Amino acid sequence: AIRAELLPYVAGARTTDEVRRLMRLMVGELNASHLGVSGPFGSALTNTGRLGLDFDRAEYERAGRLRVSEVVPLGPAALARDAAAPDRARPVRAGEYLLAVDGQAVGARTNLDELLNYKTNRRVTLVIAESADGAGRREVDVRPVNTATEKGLRYRKWVEERREYVGRASGGRLGYVHMYDMSSASLAQLYVDLDAENQSKEGVVVDVRHNDGGFVNVYAIDVLARKSYFRMTPRGFNAAPARTVLGQRALELPTVLVTDQYSLSDAEDFTEGYRSTGLGKVVGEPTSGWIIYTSNVSLIDGTVFRLPFIRIETADGVNMERNPRPVDILVRRPVGESYTGKDSQLDAAVRELLGGK
Repeated sequence: AIRAELLPYVAGARTTDEVRRLMRLMVGELNASHLGVSGPFGSALTNTGRLGLDFDRAEYERAGRLRVSEVVPLGPAALARDAAAPDRARPVRAGEYLLAVDGQAVGARTNLDELLNYKTNRRVTLVIAESADGAGRREVDVRPVNTATEKGLRYRKWVEERREYVGRASGGRLGYVHMYDMSSASLAQLYVDLDAENQSKEGVVVDVRHNDGGFVNVYAIDVLARKSYFRMTPRGFNAAPARTVLGQRALELPTVLVTDQYSLSDAEDFTEGYRSTGLGKVVGEPTSGWIIYTSNVSLIDGTVFRLPFIRIETADGVNMERNPRPVDILVRRPVGESYTGKDSQLDAAVRELLGGK
């Protein structure tokens, strides 16, 4: 019936994307979390270079000038070199002004993305100044990155800020890890983060907020659940748990898990495993309830159709689709809290892990 209702709109559609939007409306009536329609993979890729810079919005709206408000660590601007002496580092700094890109002046009506189009991984010369009138003017060379690379750098900056937050809130006693998704790359990053920063802590806050899923929940749970039963001491080194010496990752510290309504799919499987095996308390908000396995089917015009085909149930038989995973300690962040530098969910997690102290 829904198909018959939408067919006249399909007949009047002018583009394939319009047809796909109508298809989404149709299958959306089934209310299955992972069901969907999209364009061919790679169709949304762009070639616009990114500098790893944020600009002062108020300054731009008031005077049309690009004043740097923040420089992304390890981004192109942070790694800029002196144009006249390439062996000399000259990073762009917050508070400076971007005046020109490859000889083209930047102003209120300049489209910066247009100036950086097709400049990914190519040398670009920026004119930077200490003030809007050009005082302290200098030229630096940068190599813009693609959007995905810049997004990754911004994400790692966000993680480091959360780690520092937990460190301050716990007086340095607790560590912090975040899993971006449930991919093999995120699992490998979890191994690195646990080894590098957290083995010396009294406990670790495990964060899966905004994690949109994947497939490695069982492996991640193993890292937190494994227990050693003997230790090994290599000649000339300190004693260590046998699993670590033999290459297996095992945290063997108290943990608390933080989730929110944007924890999806395999992140919810992870949450279920964490709670049901008694690894620790879950803090934050119930997850989304988007828990069903899918496969991708390509249609003849390149449209990608996501088709759910595996139901996911808890060990006691509860269907997890449209059934959010609960939390032990409910904490909803007030609207706008992220702009204040406060994170009430992490605060609650720290209190729980420190025994309410």
